Amino acid sequence: MRVETTMLSPDTAQYAGTGAKGLSVAVIAAAARKVEELGFDGALTPEAGHDPFVPLAIAAEHTQRITLGTNVAISFPRSPLVTAQVAWDLQALSNGRFQLGLGTQVKGHNERRYAAPWTAAPGPRMRDYLLCVRAMFASFQNPKKPTYFKGPHYQFSMMTPFFNPGPIEHPQVPIYLAAVNPYMCRLGGELCEGIRLHPLSTFRHTKEVVLPAIAEGAAKAGRDAAGIDVVGCPFLAVSKTKEGLEKAKAAVKQRISFYSSTRTYHSVLEFHGWKDLGMQLHQLSLEGKWQEMPKLISDEMMEEFAIVAIGDEFAAKAQERCKGIFSTFLIDGAPELQRDEKWLRASIEELHQ
Repeated sequence: MRVETTMLSPDTAQYAGTGAKGLSVAVIAAAARKVEELGFDGALTPEAGHDPFVPLAIAAEHTQRITLGTNVAISFPRSPLVTAQVAWDLQALSNGRFQLGLGTQVKGHNERRYAAPWTAAPGPRMRDYLLCVRAMFASFQNPKKPTYFKGPHYQFSMMTPFFNPGPIEHPQVPIYLAAVNPYMCRLGGELCEGIRLHPLSTFRHTKEVVLPAIAEGAAKAGRDAAGIDVVGCPFLAVSKTKEGLEKAKAAVKQRISFYSSTRTYHSVLEFHGWKDLGMQLHQLSLEGKWQEMPKLISDEMMEEFAIVAIGDEFAAKAQERCKGIFSTFLIDGAPELQRDEKWLRASIEELHQ
């Protein structure tokens, strides 16, 4: 199993409504070097207060081996060409190590936070977006014979030589689609190299809903579902001590409550019979009561989403819960133990087995 991690990821305080931290070139460079030194296979950057692409240009300069990807960039506020150009440049700068992770976000955030129009249902629009970006990649690689695209939501019909970035050594840019609900899982299975699962997708929901949908999409395209990289990012309540574990569980409950307040993700809650709880959390989020929300998350609910472990138990528990579900495991969380390089190296090595 491949093992990735995030750089510059939000901390618990940010989920509790205190805002994002600042960045610097030195911090990004050091974080990227450390990810590679520790033995991870890839590093990802979120779009959580900062642009997800910019840090990867710095990371590309300071690493040699690991893959570098967005987890994830929000598609609809960016035109397909804007996304295609930055992805193409990062693929060139990283010598073929870039992965384009895309997601839709919800209508309210697109319209009110990004100030971007919400013109259609996200699934069909994302299909068009992916096909349009692929056509642009093909046109970049073969400027003399551009590949154009016309769909219901996006049209690409001009690429003059002056604006074409030109061919690169590694033109096959892998696209990873963020997915929770069945439509996006089917779309990823049909058109993408990988699926980046939301942490809010429980292990059981992934096995019973997500994987069959990916397989259905792959079958539609005549693809082998086994070749699609399924990236799992379960919540982690992990500490060296029992006392620290309680603090880690509280941090995970903050994150679960934050995401569970978003109605787009309520299909997962409904699968488990928690729809009413989701609506309670949604109302609290509208009232800005972020720090009140985790009180509604029980230990039993948390166990469905999270890997809960003390110290050296982590890798074995992760292997047990992820076996047959994920091909890549994304470690995002467990800040106490992520500062323990000995523990991290040993855990990565065991997860690789």
